[in-house]
Amino acid sequence: MPDKPSVLFVCVHNAGRSQMAAAWLTHLAGDRVEVRSAGSAPGDRVNPAAVQAMREVGIDISAEVPKTLTVDAVRESDVCITMGCGDTCPVFPGKRYLDWQLDDPAGQGVEAVRPIRDEIRTLVEGLIEEIAPAKSA
Repeated sequence: MPDKPSVLFVCVHNAGRSQMAAAWLTHLAGDRVEVRSAGSAPGDRVNPAAVQAMREVGIDISAEVPKTLTVDAVRESDVCITMGCGDTCPVFPGKRYLDWQLDDPAGQGVEAVRPIRDEIRTLVEGLIEEIAPAKSA
């Protein structure tokens, strides 16, 4: 893994799970990790319940926009994580591929999105420990 690993979160619409995961990784790892998210059929906007759930923990994703998954985004990433939504990434040798089985927040209220948000945080914390642990002083 390079000094600054890059992670790509992929979900079909890039409007909920992948946006929350990218925001958690950015928030928790800071500049130790390069973060991307994308989807094969991006939505028009980020899920409002996901925006609200993240706002509740002090992370603002309201300005984020769903992005289209490209071959270059996969090629430039060290770790590609799909979010249990059946989306697939092009496969390149030397990349690490994970699939996190997560409930879909689409069409759900914030009450249903909170546990998904919290599960994503736990998964992201584990990922950080693996690919970019904090350096001890």
